Amino acid sequence: MHLEISNLHKEFSTKKGTVVALQDINMHVERGEFVCVVGASGSGKSTLLRLVAGLDFPTSGEITVDDAIVAGPGEDRGMVFQRYTLYPWMTIQKNVEFGLKLLGISRNKRREEASYYLSIVGLSDFAKSYPKELSGGMKQRVAIARALATNPKILLMDEPFGALDIQTKENMQQFLLEIWRRTGCTILMITHDVREAVFLSQRVYVLSARPGTVKEEIVIELPSDRDYQIKRQPIFHQQADRIVDLLRSISATV
Repeated sequence: MHLEISNLHKEFSTKKGTVVALQDINMHVERGEFVCVVGASGSGKSTLLRLVAGLDFPTSGEITVDDAIVAGPGEDRGMVFQRYTLYPWMTIQKNVEFGLKLLGISRNKRREEASYYLSIVGLSDFAKSYPKELSGGMKQRVAIARALATNPKILLMDEPFGALDIQTKENMQQFLLEIWRRTGCTILMITHDVREAVFLSQRVYVLSARPGTVKEEIVIELPSDRDYQIKRQPIFHQQADRIVDLLRSISATV
């Protein structure tokens, strides 16, 4: 899998004129990588992810997955939003099966696949439950299982833990790392939380604001088998502080 974003430019027409959201974006994600994008509000992070997902279209530039141009949503990209977007009238099992059903997978095969991914996220015992019976963290686990069940080439995540309390958020971060290591999936994640980006990713793209441009690409020099204890280490704080200082310098020039 190779995601390539080349010379990407996105603008919107408003009553007050044209607003440039993203300008000259160049980035890439390789097979099995975990990459985060951080930036202040207004930097176009979510717009960028929507473009990669095929939910919107660039004004100019190009997005490709394995050299195929992104021209709309596709099964090669799975999406997890901040809000859980589960169907309340469906059981957890049926929610996870939903994407597979759209792909025309047989009933037995999609039941098997959904059950497997529910076991991966630790929710096999809740297969017959409904979303209203689950906590926020559990709902997001279901959303991740549903996205993974269609076996996408890359998983796109738009601040998936932003609506969770601090303790649940940290538990979910560790859980996501375990899922990433266990499945070998490729992840591109948007977050405004610098510590979250440093803890989770192998590389971080820092966006400036108005318009969003890639200010810097930072390689995170932490072991891949990291756990929450790494957050207590000086090297973790050094890398987080570097990104925070960069974001502050960007804000000072706006």
